Amino acid sequence: MIKVADFVIQYLADCGISDIFVVYGAANGDLIDAFTRTEKTRYVAVMHEQAGGFAAEGYAKISGKFGVAIATSGPGGQNFVTPIGNCFYDSVPCLFITGQINSKFLRPDPEIRQIGFQETDICGIVRPITKYASMLRSPEDVKFELEKALYLMKEGRPGPVLLDIPLDIQKAKVDPDKLIGFNPKLRQVGFDDKDIEEKIETYIKDLKAAKRPCLMIGGGVMLGNAVEEFRELGELLKIPAFPTWNALDIVTSDYPYYGGRIGTYGGAGRNFGIQNTDLLLAIGSRISGRITGGNVKSFARAAKKYVVDVDSVALQPKLQQVPFDVCVLSDAKQFMRRLIDRLKQGNTLKSLPDFSAWTQKVIGWRKQYDPVLPEYMKPADIANPYAFARVLSEVLRPADIVVPDCGGNVVVMSHAFETKHKQRFFSNHGNSPMGFSFAGALGACFAAKKGQHVVCVIGDGGFNMNLQELQTLVNYRIPLKTFIMNNHIYGITKAFQETNFEGRAEACGPKGYNPPNFVKICQAYGVKTVLIEGNDLKNMRTKIEEVLAAQEPVVCDVNCHEWHTYEPKIVGWETPIEDMYPYIDREEFLKNMAIEPLPTYKNPVYPSIHKAVKTIE
Repeated sequence: MIKVADFVIQYLADCGISDIFVVYGAANGDLIDAFTRTEKTRYVAVMHEQAGGFAAEGYAKISGKFGVAIATSGPGGQNFVTPIGNCFYDSVPCLFITGQINSKFLRPDPEIRQIGFQETDICGIVRPITKYASMLRSPEDVKFELEKALYLMKEGRPGPVLLDIPLDIQKAKVDPDKLIGFNPKLRQVGFDDKDIEEKIETYIKDLKAAKRPCLMIGGGVMLGNAVEEFRELGELLKIPAFPTWNALDIVTSDYPYYGGRIGTYGGAGRNFGIQNTDLLLAIGSRISGRITGGNVKSFARAAKKYVVDVDSVALQPKLQQVPFDVCVLSDAKQFMRRLIDRLKQGNTLKSLPDFSAWTQKVIGWRKQYDPVLPEYMKPADIANPYAFARVLSEVLRPADIVVPDCGGNVVVMSHAFETKHKQRFFSNHGNSPMGFSFAGALGACFAAKKGQHVVCVIGDGGFNMNLQELQTLVNYRIPLKTFIMNNHIYGITKAFQETNFEGRAEACGPKGYNPPNFVKICQAYGVKTVLIEGNDLKNMRTKIEEVLAAQEPVVCDVNCHEWHTYEPKIVGWETPIEDMYPYIDREEFLKNMAIEPLPTYKNPVYPSIHKAVKTIE
C-alpha cells in the first residue's frame, strides 16, 4: 500500500520526467513530500507558480517529453492560468497538478462561493484552455485519471491537462496492483489512409502544373518529430520553404531553400515569395492573422492551397480564416513520409518541372531585403538591437538553445537572428505573455544537454515580470545566459501608439513606465552582470563571448535606449502583406510581383503604393 501522492510522483518518474517545477503550499504538501521517496525525479522549487508553469513549457519543448508543474490550491492554481493558456495555444504537452482542500470542505453547491480556506474550482476556471481538467473524487481513481490525462495530453494536437487532487485523497493509501487504468484503445481514432493517398496524388498532379510552388512550415512539424522528414522532402522538391515564427528552428536560415520570413512582421524577403506562389502546401500550422494580415483574401491569392493538420476542427472550411482548397487530416510525419515515398516511385521526380529559377528568385528577394540594414551596423552611442541579434546569431553554435520573449524583442529576434540547423529557437507565440522567456529558458536548462548554451533574450518590460526567478538560478546554480534588450520603454506598444494614437505614448515609457536598474537588482541576488553600452560590433561580440564563457548564470544589460523601430511591418488592416512599410520604390515593387492586380484600396495611415500589379513570367 502506498499513498496516492507517492503513486502520482513515482508514475511521473517512470515516464522519464527528471524535473518537476513546484511552489509549496499546505494543499500540495503530500505531493511534495513524495519526492523524498524516489530518486528517479526531483522537484525544482521556483519562486512563483506562473514561472513554474512557464518552466514546464520550456522543459517540454526541449526534452521532447512533457512538462509537469505543481501548485497549491486557490491562488497557487490560479497562477497557472497563463502558463496553461500558453500550452493550449502553442500545443505544448504539459501536466498541471493542483492540490485542493480536504474533500469534506468542498462547497456542496455551485451557488455557494466558498467553504474551505483557499477553495477554488480550478477545473472550472481552466477547462476552456485545457484538453482535460478533472478533480480526483476517489483514491481508487488515481491511475485511471492520471493515465487518461496523459493520453489526452499527447493524443492528436497536444496540449495541457490539469488534475486537481484534494488533500485527503493525496494522503489516502491504495494498492497499485488493484488500481484500474485507462484503456486508450477505446478512444483511438486513426487517419484515413486512402484519403491521404488520394490527396497526395492530387498534390503531385498540381505540382506538375505549377510554376511557383512553395512550402509553409509550422511548429507542428517539431511537435510531430518530423524535422528530418521535412528536410528530406525539401531536398526532393527543391522549392522555397517559409517558416512561421514557431518554426524558425525547422526551416533554418542555413537551409538551402529557405525563402525568408513571413507575416505582418515578415522579415527577410518582405513576403514577396509567399504572396507570389501559385501552389501552397502548409504543414503543421494554422493560418493566423499574424501570417495573413487583416486582408485575409489577399494571402497567397493566386495559389491553390493545401493544408495538413492533425486538428480536424482546424480543417473545417467554415472555421478557417483562409479557406483552403484541400485539407488533409494527418500528422506531419506520416503525411511527409507518404509524400516522400510517393515522389520516389517511378519517374515522379523526373516528371516535375524545373523550379530552380523560381527558387533562386525567392532566395534573391530574401537576400536583397534583409531587415538588418547596413546603417544598423555602424558605430553609435547605443546598441542597435538588430545589430545585437545578428551578432548573437553569428556567435551561437548549432547545438545552442535560444528563447526570446514577446513584444519588440521577439520581433527583432525573428527579423534578425539567423538560425542554424539543429539549433533550438522558441518562444510562446499563441499567448505571448511578457516574462515567458526568462522562466521558459530556465526550464529548458533542465532539459538541455551538457555543454549546450541556453540563452534568454528578453525586453526590460518582460524581465520585470519574472525577475524573482533570479533566486532560482542561484539556488540551483543554473548557467542560464540572459540578455536584456533594454530600451527603457514598452517598445512595441510605443510604436503602436505612434501609429494609432497620434503619438500619445501613455503608460509605456517614459510616461507611466520606467524600469529599475537591473544591474543592481541582479547584483543583489548575487548574479554576475555584463553591460553592452554602444554599437561597437567588435566589443559587442567580445561581451557576448564573455557571457557565454561563464560557468554561472549571467545577465547582460544591452542598452538600446528608446529604440522602438520594428520594420518591415504591415500598417493598416486592409494592407496585403507584401505591401510593407517602409515602402520600396514603386517600380521595384511591381517588378517583384507575379500575381493578378488587386482592387484599389485606401490604407488608413499610409497611402499604399499597391494600385495594381503586373505579371512577370
